[in-house]
Amino acid sequence: MQVQSEEKPYDDINITPMVDLTFVLLVIFILMCTASVAGTKVNLPKGGAATKSMTAPKTKAISVNNEGKIFLETQAVTLAELEQRLGAMKAVGEFPVVIRGDSVTQYQSVMDVINVVGGLGISQVGLATKPSGSK
Repeated sequence: MQVQSEEKPYDDINITPMVDLTFVLLVIFILMCTASVAGTKVNLPKGGAATKSMTAPKTKAISVNNEGKIFLETQAVTLAELEQRLGAMKAVGEFPVVIRGDSVTQYQSVMDVINVVGGLGISQVGLATKPSGSK
C-alpha cells in the first residue's frame, strides 16, 4: 500500500452550497414581495405620488366594498360590531388601521368607518389607494 505524502489540490469548486443559498434567498424574496394587508378585495381609488402603503404585521384592515358592506380583515361586520371589536383590540394595545374603500362606494360609508375609528382614539389610520400610474 502506498501512502501519498503530498496533498492533492482541489481541481474544482463545490457550488452546491451556493446554489442552495441562492434558492433560499429567492424563496424569501418571493414571500416578502407578495405579503400584503389581509382583507376583502376592493377596487382601490388612485392616490398621488406622496401615498405609501402600511404593511406593519399588526395592521388591521377595514374594507368597505362597492355595496357599502364593512369587513374587519375578512369578516363582515356592522358599524356597532366594528366599534366593539376595535375597542376590545385597542384595550390590549395600540395598532395601526388601514381603511380600504372601494372607488365606487358611497363616501358616507367610508366616513362612518373613519368616525368609528376616530371615536375610539386610534391615531394611526391610513387610507389605502393604488399608485397613480396603475389601472
